[in-house]
Amino acid sequence: MTMGKRQCGIARRWQALLLSAALAAVTLAAAPVAVMAQTVVTNDLQAASKSNKNVNIEADRMEVLDKEKKAIFTGKVDAKREDVTLHADRLVVDYAETKQKDGSKKTDVTFLDATGSVIIVTSSQRITGDWAKMDVKANQLTVGGDVTVTQDKTVIKGKKLFVDLDKNTSEISGGRVRGSFVPSGQ
Repeated sequence: MTMGKRQCGIARRWQALLLSAALAAVTLAAAPVAVMAQTVVTNDLQAASKSNKNVNIEADRMEVLDKEKKAIFTGKVDAKREDVTLHADRLVVDYAETKQKDGSKKTDVTFLDATGSVIIVTSSQRITGDWAKMDVKANQLTVGGDVTVTQDKTVIKGKKLFVDLDKNTSEISGGRVRGSFVPSGQ
């Protein structure tokens, strides 16, 4: 059986989306099924996670809990680094202080926890969900709730997205995942 040009183009687009992205994974509470797929373009996310550039954050309120090593941003939170922007109702940043060889202290972010109308925007994709967690040391991102990943006209929806930025993989697990894969140029 041979594929027509349109079917072959759709298949190539599907393969490219799954192999060259890093962003949409979904867990529905139905049957325990795991699908490994590259659904998120990780280039921007990888660059931002490894960047030494500043993170610019705006919010209605900020609270620092020194003893717990946390900074809590609430109300229309916008955080930007490189080509990645995060919008949320609340962002909790866990950090650690490490002593440098010269005796000074360095502050490193260890974990991010965003909740409420989470939107992650890269140069090529938009990811939405109810919450997002980023383990900075492990370089892993999880987005949950009603997750939608959009790239051009291609849309994938589910309940949970897991992205391993070091391995350049994303995982859709459990239940049913809905996708509408549109070839580029259409």
